[in-house]
Amino acid sequence: MQIKTGEISALIRQQIKNYSHEIDSSDVGTVVTVGDGIAIVYGLDNAMLSELVIFPNDIYGMVMNLEEHSVGVVLLGDGNLIKEGDTVKRTNRVMEIGVGDELIGRVVNSLGQPIDGLGDIKYNKFRPIERIAPGVMLRKSVDTPLQTGIKAIDAMIPIGRGQRELIIGDRQTGKTAIAIDTIINQKGKGVKCVYVAIGQKNSTVAQIVDKLKKAEAMDYTVVVAATASEAAPLLYVAPYAGCAIAEEWMEQGQDVLIVYDDLSKHAVSYRALSLLLKRSPGREAYPGDIFYLHSRLLERACKLDDAHGGGSITALPIVETQAGDISAYIPTNVISITDGQIFLITDLFNAGQRPAVDSGFSVSRVGGAAQIKAMKQVAGSLKIDLANYNELKSFSQFGSDLDESTKVVLRHGEVLFEVLKQEQYQPYPVERQILELYVAKNKYLEDVKLSSIRPLLNKLYDVFLTSHNDILQYIVDKKIIDENIENKLKNACDDFMNIYKKEF
Repeated sequence: MQIKTGEISALIRQQIKNYSHEIDSSDVGTVVTVGDGIAIVYGLDNAMLSELVIFPNDIYGMVMNLEEHSVGVVLLGDGNLIKEGDTVKRTNRVMEIGVGDELIGRVVNSLGQPIDGLGDIKYNKFRPIERIAPGVMLRKSVDTPLQTGIKAIDAMIPIGRGQRELIIGDRQTGKTAIAIDTIINQKGKGVKCVYVAIGQKNSTVAQIVDKLKKAEAMDYTVVVAATASEAAPLLYVAPYAGCAIAEEWMEQGQDVLIVYDDLSKHAVSYRALSLLLKRSPGREAYPGDIFYLHSRLLERACKLDDAHGGGSITALPIVETQAGDISAYIPTNVISITDGQIFLITDLFNAGQRPAVDSGFSVSRVGGAAQIKAMKQVAGSLKIDLANYNELKSFSQFGSDLDESTKVVLRHGEVLFEVLKQEQYQPYPVERQILELYVAKNKYLEDVKLSSIRPLLNKLYDVFLTSHNDILQYIVDKKIIDENIENKLKNACDDFMNIYKKEF
């Protein structure tokens, strides 16, 4: 019996035609290459951006590149356990994190897993880490102050609930200290706090958590830590995870403070991921969407209107500069997104001015609307007085003979700088700030030795607490220094100076 080739080919064609089983490449893929925390996966045709996919050994990855025939996945676990040819499966879930009150007092990583040794967290709700910021019509203007407890900031660069205020300066100038003081000062004020540590050392995060525990601030704070030893994808995810935690409380009508420490390291981690994913480098080797990276994060901080619960997220992003250069790429990006900046300079810090706030470069674009009237009354001329002092100080270095009016301005500026000094982890209540600034503004301290000013102010507050607490309480309740209370305040300050001035 002879087999004809035509019959064979016809038979094969028929079998192929009837072969209905198609290989589904939409939900399962294969690792093509892996290395440096990045896996290129063939298949996964229906994968979504930011979707979680699962590799062997229960290692998760997040889809970041959607190519024509493959997807780029950043690995959220040990990449050494993954090899070419491994099967990858979709989870049909975008990257999300557990949220809710269960997180308060805990330290978690970027994935919401506890790293404080206090046991597992049972989440009742999860939220995607990325979401579109509330629109213009859902918001209202900033009208409630968020007190930092730091005189120099609450007086000259006030922050309101729902504001985004950048803290910027060189390394070791006290940026984190301002953020931690602000968190500590929220005790008893009904504000929940989220501290996001991006690229910090493990020891640094442990010290911060210890400080917060000692100040009883962990009772209303959650720490999200992506430390320096972790992979770039976890550093990239951290601020979005922290923001998702904060948004859950904001949508329940609560006020939240979130600190991103710091976004310079966040940008560096994103740059590393982008270059490994073969995205085109731009200025300073950052990818072209680096501005969008931070704008979509910081735009989520806002004050919602009453119809949507009236909650707020106040964001304090931190950015590190090199040699005070605020015109670099990342600083200019974040300055343009935020509602003002607190600029810290090394020279002031080294000269003993703590916090080392530069009153000239620092600005708050919306917080003044939330500043209480009593503070405006005592701090209204503060920036101008310091500017006059700084201008005359630079001129006075060239000449020895100064006229009396110049000496008065210089002396007043020295006194103001001394009054604005403040110890770390000791935020002041607003009535104490107003009292000390009132005394400085009305020139009660012009004849006091500079070294005696701070001990004198400590004594002043103690005396007011015991003998004139009604004045302080009036300022707290009414938020204004009217004519009646000003007379009492002036008489009390006169009496104090007559009695105690000689001791200092």
